Amino acid sequence: MNARPAAMTVAASWACPMLKGSQMNDGETVTGDGRITPEDIERARAQIGIPQYERNPVFNKVASGDTISHFAFGIGDDNPLWHDAEYGRATRWRGQIASPLYATTLGLDDTPRPGPELKKLFRGLFRGVGKYYSGATWEWYRPIRPGDVIWREYTTSGVEVKESSSFSGGITVIDRYRYHYVNANGEPVATHELSFINAERQASKDKGRNKDIQRASYTPQDIERIDALYAAEEVRGSDTRYWEDVQVGDELTPVIKGPMRVTDVVGFHIGWGFGQMYGAGPLRYGWKQRRRTPAFYSTDEFGVPDIVQRLHWDPARARELGLPAPYDYGTMRTNWLAHLLTNWMGDDGWLVRLQTEMRAFNFLGDTTICSGVVQAKTIEGARRLVHIEVKATNQRGEITSPGTATVMLPSREAGAVVLPAPSEALISRGANMMAEAADRNRSRKGGP
Repeated sequence: MNARPAAMTVAASWACPMLKGSQMNDGETVTGDGRITPEDIERARAQIGIPQYERNPVFNKVASGDTISHFAFGIGDDNPLWHDAEYGRATRWRGQIASPLYATTLGLDDTPRPGPELKKLFRGLFRGVGKYYSGATWEWYRPIRPGDVIWREYTTSGVEVKESSSFSGGITVIDRYRYHYVNANGEPVATHELSFINAERQASKDKGRNKDIQRASYTPQDIERIDALYAAEEVRGSDTRYWEDVQVGDELTPVIKGPMRVTDVVGFHIGWGFGQMYGAGPLRYGWKQRRRTPAFYSTDEFGVPDIVQRLHWDPARARELGLPAPYDYGTMRTNWLAHLLTNWMGDDGWLVRLQTEMRAFNFLGDTTICSGVVQAKTIEGARRLVHIEVKATNQRGEITSPGTATVMLPSREAGAVVLPAPSEALISRGANMMAEAADRNRSRKGGP
């Protein structure tokens, strides 16, 4: 086994509570009585497999070197492969490429607008019910480069009902969705399966699971320990990590995130936008959104209508919901764990798959250690794979986001990484996505 890096000794001590004193919400609505109804559950199940038209514009219509760099900046990832085209030209990718979850900012939508029946099917599910991001599974097939145009299709992939949930104390519905990203040839670039917990808001407040949590405070010595972890982070970069040199039980050099501030949430928005599902924006954009979806707004203590999404940065809104402080977006932690993996694998590796769960809130003031351990090594033809258990742990010693990952590494015996092959179903659907859109375009223009 490789020698234990000094950073891990610091991280191990940090994983235990030392300070004085479940990210899941990526959106919520607040009208209605906040109860989950059988009718809503039935309609949710009827949506499975139907491509959904996304009204809100995607943040980036075309990948560019700047937006790729801005996205990595927003998650605190300074790997030069995401930022420096000249650096990238000296790698096997022969140019700048995007960090893995940059795809969330892309994806033109050619799904047709819904007719009356589909509008009725998709309108207003689970009104007044908190919707919490609970996990994601990503798979990647091709790098995204400056100049790429990406299309995506969005469908409901599953619905699960729990009558008495430990999360909220009441009924919850777990719904799952899939984004299928393809390039102009219809070739799969990535898939993103994500899940949400729909929890009855009153039940969540009554449960009071976070009532004893206090926002973290720090001594100068605490900050010194955090600074030591930042200083010890290692970007593998051009120092090739070969599959043969990896051993089961090897630990990844940790990546630290925090203490999380409003500044860090703002930084994430710089690269990610406001999130396409919300359609929110500043000033006139906010006014237009409020006219279109008033349920997404509530009045603050000064009488100003503001998006309920502000619970990620507004302490007063968090307190209204029975929380000690605002908290992160779950996708931030998935990005952080991807950062851990790409640091470790180096320029010549490829992140094949990452699955994460969100098990607890990550509040402002919390500090997160991202860590991983090699669990297994496998061979699939010319591909050499490493399977890794990852986790995000806060300063209270709570694992807020466990997960698993598969990384492909170059091999001294088998050679360079061979990119993953998508399933025949994904290849077929990607081709048909583009062909069906072309048929609709021809029909609108009166062509053959």
